[in-house]
Amino acid sequence: MRIANGWEDYELLDCSDGERLERWGEILLIRPDPQVIWKTEKRKNPLWRKAHACYYRSPTGGGRWELQRKLPEDWVIRYGELRFGVKLMGFKHTGLFPEQAVNWEHMASLIRRQRRSAGNPVRVLNLFAYTGGATLSCLAAGASVVHVDAARGMVLRARENASLSALREAPVRWIVEDCIKFVQREIRRGNLYDIIIMDPPSYGRGPNAEVWKLEQELCGLIELSAKLLHPDALLLLLNSYTTEFSPAVMRYLLSSVLVPQLGGEASADEIGLPVSATGLVLPCGSTAMWER
Repeated sequence: MRIANGWEDYELLDCSDGERLERWGEILLIRPDPQVIWKTEKRKNPLWRKAHACYYRSPTGGGRWELQRKLPEDWVIRYGELRFGVKLMGFKHTGLFPEQAVNWEHMASLIRRQRRSAGNPVRVLNLFAYTGGATLSCLAAGASVVHVDAARGMVLRARENASLSALREAPVRWIVEDCIKFVQREIRRGNLYDIIIMDPPSYGRGPNAEVWKLEQELCGLIELSAKLLHPDALLLLLNSYTTEFSPAVMRYLLSSVLVPQLGGEASADEIGLPVSATGLVLPCGSTAMWER
């Protein structure tokens, strides 16, 4: 497992009985996690009783945040030189997936190494780009980025995060569009990229009510995206939080589509967060990578 252990402003303090206790800066949150099927003696840890807010799932779907202490509407946390605005959002979210930092580090290292060795600009396409964690990391490393997401609100938050991180003037294009349609248009335009990142949802709708189902669309998206990779491309990175897609399945997909065309090799593994209370690591999805 690849572990996101470089945080100072985020900490997974404990997890027990279907819940996580997390520190986001100075704010303590309790959020549900269906993977946490074990029970620890969490009542002995006083921080469980000091949470600012807890998210409760509804038996009919969705859920709600319940405030237990006063907290700001939004606040800023840091990861190295990057800054992110976080807030209580629907479906237990905060606007950031901290486990993805392990991927941000990998991409930034790859970009810096390429710029040192070849001196060429690195072009990055970030699909389903959400609030821009990967975008900001690539920009800070010196790449140019095209950031694409179908949700206008998420793209606005990504732009705000870029401003917070002093990257307002960095070479980035912010695109609100269905990702498959954007990829198809880029193919027609003949544009090519050195790195493609994608973090597709299990299910979703585009800005014009386009329906996205991962199991139906993912292979086709990988095949289309392969046409946008430069012959000397560096990386295609695929994230998934869909439990039906194991790392082995994701690796097999990239191996079967990309390796015959571009060479290189594919790998995949779970990513996770260290748990302070136990010293163990909580799995938080999977990442597959094709690399040159």
